Amino acid sequence: MPSSRILTLAAVCLAIVFLGACASEPTPGPPDVAYLRSQQTRELGLPFSDAVRVDSLLFLSGQVGNVPGTLDLAPGGMAAEARQAMANVRTILERHGSSLDRVVKCTVFLADMADWTAFNEVYKGFFRTDPPARSALGANGLALGARVEVECIATVGP
Repeated sequence: MPSSRILTLAAVCLAIVFLGACASEPTPGPPDVAYLRSQQTRELGLPFSDAVRVDSLLFLSGQVGNVPGTLDLAPGGMAAEARQAMANVRTILERHGSSLDRVVKCTVFLADMADWTAFNEVYKGFFRTDPPARSALGANGLALGARVEVECIATVGP
């Protein structure tokens, strides 16, 4: 058999093997998405979900330091608002099958960057080991006149 025919036959065989391998790989379907709204969020008439689950990721809406079930900020200034905001984050995570130790990313919005150190003192108490990746930035005009807002991404499921 001439060498060009052997090379052609080898190329055809490789193509068949490759196409067969490609055809047997599962085709991913659309992601599993769930919009998660608590009764409290509905009763307060807030126009967003507490969290959205996409497959094994949980995306939390930003949480300010409001007293649960109300639009009132926790009294006591920055530290009190920060503690309440983080407690609200923890509540939403746990309500939807996750926890603080499964948080992979947080974004922190501060009405005044001068509060960065005070916020960090509170934040460290919620993430004692393996803190998630984090960004912090100054923002003008947070919801409800809050001094801090925290949003997180966490894993959920087995």
